[in-house]
Formats: sequence, structure tokens, C-alpha cells
Amino acid sequence: MNRMIRIVLMTLLMFGSAVGMFSARRAAAEPPVTQPQANNEDSYITGYAAAILERDFHISNGVVQVQHGVIIVNARNLAGADQQKIVETLSAIRGVTRVELHENGKVLASTPPVSPSTGALRRDAKGMGAELASVGSTFLPDGYLFDQLLADPRWPHFSLAYIYSLNDKELGSAGQANFGETLTFYRDQAPFDGQWEFGIQGGVFSLFDLEAKSKDLINADYRGGVFATYRTHDFSTILRVFHQSSHLGDEFVLRNTTKRINLSYEEVEALVSYKFFQAFRLYGGGGYLFDQEPADLKPGRIQYGAEFESPWTYGNGALRPILAANLQNEEESNWSTDISVRGGIQFENWQLGHRKLQLLVEYFKGYSPNGQFYTRKIETIGLGAHLRF
Repeated sequence: MNRMIRIVLMTLLMFGSAVGMFSARRAAAEPPVTQPQANNEDSYITGYAAAILERDFHISNGVVQVQHGVIIVNARNLAGADQQKIVETLSAIRGVTRVELHENGKVLASTPPVSPSTGALRRDAKGMGAELASVGSTFLPDGYLFDQLLADPRWPHFSLAYIYSLNDKELGSAGQANFGETLTFYRDQAPFDGQWEFGIQGGVFSLFDLEAKSKDLINADYRGGVFATYRTHDFSTILRVFHQSSHLGDEFVLRNTTKRINLSYEEVEALVSYKFFQAFRLYGGGGYLFDQEPADLKPGRIQYGAEFESPWTYGNGALRPILAANLQNEEESNWSTDISVRGGIQFENWQLGHRKLQLLVEYFKGYSPNGQFYTRKIETIGLGAHLRF
């Protein structure tokens, strides 16, 4: 516990110094500017826009999505509507910075791109993707500057999954119940037309034996730490410092002769990410363990992967196909490759805000990500439900 406190204090001191230096430089170079409170108004804008579409334009089949004051409407039969009037009417809503009308994945009409000073979501000169709004200093902002890794078995989020082992005679059917979240404390503007933020991240990852009479808990990994991220245009990066410890389930210990490993370590990790055409994403980076137990646990690790989120949606914009692959090589396992692949459907609904439900087919091959069993090679296939915020 003392070592975790030291890590947190050291990291917060580093973040605080960076905030102070950057804020002082910006205050000296820029006059005071009143920034729009886009993050706090998205829910209000979403409901208001949907009501206007149904009342004034008789569009009830549309899906309205709002992020940082930007309205995106996905609906059928927009080609026959007064698109310019719709754009003008929605643009008049308080807090709206941009409006786009979509049909079958195509942009039919939109307000013109705006300058960075207005705080709107913008597109670059090639139209290759949206940027987060520049809303100035914000405490507890919505969303993330560094998007979640969809196929990373240890990215904190809420999920349930059934998995079946293809090569382990001791464990056939198993269940995974994971929960965790990323909480951003503070976000602000940064150099090169970017933004930065810092916060905390934590999660619990558990594995259950579904073939045991009492559905025994096999293993639980606990992870928590601090992070800082930076994003400009479609490029983003994250620096994390976190602690992880692993524990065997009591019932599993009672009925097995497995020797418990007191697995515990701290890790510093850095990743970079780039998104292409608002559909493809590549990322990579690595981590280094310290203060690890067992003491001979080798520290090096690299991680990389690719993701695809379809730019086309189905079912009035409610369904989006996705596919992701995460690969990892660890010094402890002689740099062999662990492969995690997930693909399926993402359910979206403007009434749920930023929340998305994913139903994914999952495949894993490599050394087990479940801490106590990190020396075992496994191959599994399964089906999971993932809730993303």
C-alpha cells in the first residue's frame, strides 16, 4: 500500500507541475476567453433536437447523436426533406456548434467547418475525421481523449462473457465478469491544436468455473492507477502508471492443489494511437514492470493492435459492425505473441448518450491474461457483452 501511495503522489505531483507551467504560459499569451459549456449541454441538445425533428419536420425515424455540441442526425428519406431548413433550425439551439445530416452513411448537408476558437467539432482539410471540441478548462469532462482498446483483455470496463477452453482439460466452460472505468478529472487545451487530460483508472477482472457445482471463483485481478492523455486531430497518446495484484478464489483453492503465486507489480505504460478515415485505428506501445513480485518476473512488454468500426450503421443507425485485434509480447514469455480478436455488433442509441453495448465473438491464444496462471498457454473462444461509456 505504501508503494502505491508513493506512486500516486509522485504522478500527481508531475501532473500538477505540468498543469501549472502550461496554464501560466497560456495565461500570459492569451486574453481571457469565455468557452462554451458543450459537455454539460449534450443531453439537453439531444432531446430538444429530436423533438424539433418530429414536431416541425415529421422525422420520427431519425437517430440523433450529440457530442460536444455537434449534432449528427441519421435518418431515412432526408433527401426529400428541406435539408437546409433542418440544419438552420437545429443550429439555432443553444450550445450547438455544428449540424450534420446523414443517410446511409453519407453526409447530405452540414454547417460549414468552424475555427478552433469556436469550440466546435471540426474536420481537417481532407475530411478525414472529427476532432474533439476545444472547450477550455473542464473538470470531470465527458468522453475520452484516448479511446478504449476494444480487444485488450485488461482494459477496464463493464463486461460479461462466456468462454470455452480449446486446450485446457482442467477448465472447459468458464465465465468472466469484469468491471471498471476511466474517470477523467481535468481536461484543457494543449499545444498543436490539441487537448490533454488526467485522471484515474481501475478495474476488477474475474474468472469463474461454470462446470463446478458452486461456480467457483478461480482468479481475480485488481488493477488501479493514474493516467495522462494527449490528443490532436486523429492522433492520441496515453501514459499510465498502475498497480496490479492477482488472487485465487477460496473455493478453487480448497478443491485444487494449485500453488498460489503472490503476483503483484507496478507498471508504467505508454501507448500511441492514430485513426484513419474515422473507421480504422492502429495503436502500439509498451510497458515496463517495477517493484514486481516474484522478484524475477521479467519487466518488458510491448502491445499493438488494430480496430475497425464501420462508418455505416444499420437499423436506423442503431447497429454498427466492429472488429478488433490486440497483440502482446512479454519478456517473461520469451516475447511470444498473445493474440486477442473480437468482432461483432455495437448497439448505439442517442437516448443512452455515450454508452454503447457490444455483443462480440471473442478468441484468445497465448499465455493466460489471468494473473495467477500467467505461465499457462491457453486457447479460448467465447461470446461477450461489453458496455462502453
